[in-house]
Amino acid sequence: MKTAFITGANKSIGFETARQLLQLGYYVYLGSRNLENGQQAVAQLHAEGLTNVTPIAIDVTNYNSVQNARMAIGKKTAVLDVLINNAGISGAKFDVDGNFIPQTATDTSVAVFKEVYETNVYGVIRVTQAFLDLLQKASQPRIVMVSSSQGSIALHSDPTYKYYHFKGAVYLSSKSALNMYTVNLAYELRDTHFKINAVSPGFTKTDFNNHHGTGTVEDAGKRIVKYAIIDDKGPTGKFFCEETNPETGEIPW
Repeated sequence: MKTAFITGANKSIGFETARQLLQLGYYVYLGSRNLENGQQAVAQLHAEGLTNVTPIAIDVTNYNSVQNARMAIGKKTAVLDVLINNAGISGAKFDVDGNFIPQTATDTSVAVFKEVYETNVYGVIRVTQAFLDLLQKASQPRIVMVSSSQGSIALHSDPTYKYYHFKGAVYLSSKSALNMYTVNLAYELRDTHFKINAVSPGFTKTDFNNHHGTGTVEDAGKRIVKYAIIDDKGPTGKFFCEETNPETGEIPW
């Protein structure tokens, strides 16, 4: 049975991704910053008849927490087939009507940048490096970086892009940084069986964006799972968003 570890999987897109992998026969380690929330998520999956799942406490911003998660999973399996770096924060603020307040490049404090990067960039690096040894033992190791088309510099430089005016200096730049890490990691592991890709789930309606999205978590989960289970003929070092490009899925960096 193949194994997968998903960070930030106790709710929303991460939870749905866990559900879909379980339905495909994977054993899932469900990462949650708060263990109780993870246990509740696992209980819900158990109620659906999906029992090959274990909650794992992990705060991606904390080195010791990441190492403890690695040890916990390492005690249960010697091989990890899939790592999905899903945990992320927006750092966004909303007004009294629930509308997004843009993160401006002119006056957003460095403290806000640091907070978001700690999860969206440094957290991904911590987790990826901690679990590489288990992934290297898999015959077809896969890493999916849950990114965002909002991190595409090419798209956000194009005035015809439909989200061109949806700027946010902090969140967008954190995903751009994540994308560059993805490119470098895929390059370094290009002569192995690793497949490492950045995937945007699309503008999905969740509490992450105060439910302003248009897509469903079911579709978002499918988009992530697609690149978590690709075979050896599949792509690596690419950026995908099927919402933006329904034909091939690939979008520019």
